[in-house]
Amino acid sequence: MFPGMSRIGILTNQEDPKAPPQLKELEAAGLAKNAKIITGNVSRPGDIENALRVLAREQVDVVIVLQTGLLLVNGRQIAASALGMGLSTLYGYREHVVAGGLISYGVDLSWCYRRAAYFVDRILHGTPPAHLPIEFPTQFSLSINLKTAKALGIAVPPMLIARADEVIE
Repeated sequence: MFPGMSRIGILTNQEDPKAPPQLKELEAAGLAKNAKIITGNVSRPGDIENALRVLAREQVDVVIVLQTGLLLVNGRQIAASALGMGLSTLYGYREHVVAGGLISYGVDLSWCYRRAAYFVDRILHGTPPAHLPIEFPTQFSLSINLKTAKALGIAVPPMLIARADEVIE
């Protein structure tokens, strides 16, 4: 959707232990593509507007919102603010797209929650945690919000729409 992008914004919460490894991977990918990475750190909900303003001022081509608890819980605010600033947003969770974000590709959180409940049940019924396998999701979902794309003036390629698991109109 963003061929030739050279300035990538990353909305992060570096206090969340999941964020630093994600940021490191994205910085390496950006370096490999000769793209400049600009970060906006959010430590609390009140930081969201300022972090997005920094990314807008830097004229990033796209904003990648990292998969952290704080950014997930504040998905509606992020989507509305980014849209208001004309920022295209990419996410790892479909919940952000449902809240108004542009596009996501990632795991199904409801599957993760169900699997967590399964493991909790097994532990509560006496299975030692060491006897339970480590699981990783094997299915990923592509979600696109065409209403947001239209508001940003982005033409989503028909092939991408056809491949999407969920299209919000």
